[in-house]
Amino acid sequence: MKFSTCDLCDEHKGDDSGQVRVLPGGLYRHYGGHLDFAGPVATLRCLEDNSLLKSLVETEAGQGRVLVVDGGASMKRALLGGNLAAAAAKNGWAGLLIHGCVRDLAELREAELGILALGHVPLPTERRGQGVAGIALQIGGGVWVRPGDWLYADEDGTVIGGAPLHKP
Repeated sequence: MKFSTCDLCDEHKGDDSGQVRVLPGGLYRHYGGHLDFAGPVATLRCLEDNSLLKSLVETEAGQGRVLVVDGGASMKRALLGGNLAAAAAKNGWAGLLIHGCVRDLAELREAELGILALGHVPLPTERRGQGVAGIALQIGGGVWVRPGDWLYADEDGTVIGGAPLHKP
């Protein structure tokens, strides 16, 4: 799918409905093998525990979706590493946006999907079986992201739409 977040913003700059949202510039860094990725959104909230993230990317078919993970902006533990990124790519996820940290940077660069995160830290999470999926999230300075939204990310930024914004 070809798109440009700049073009999407140009096309929807007059939208005041709240259906088109832009994450703040410079907040998220690209870590994955793909800089451009897009797809319908699935959501997950977990804090320093990637049990549910692991289960989702290892067992659920991504079907070109983007998993948005609200890790509470924690910079203490990495929610995603090389093994889970490889599993997500293998299972057809288009990308992951982690509102928290990642690790295994060399492995993430090799993963065949897009990965955005606030930062990186080598310490893994503790698995306690916590987390909740399929809920509305507020990340990146208060931007709402809901299951079924569309996420578009490239080098210029990240745009969220309440419906597909691109023209096939």
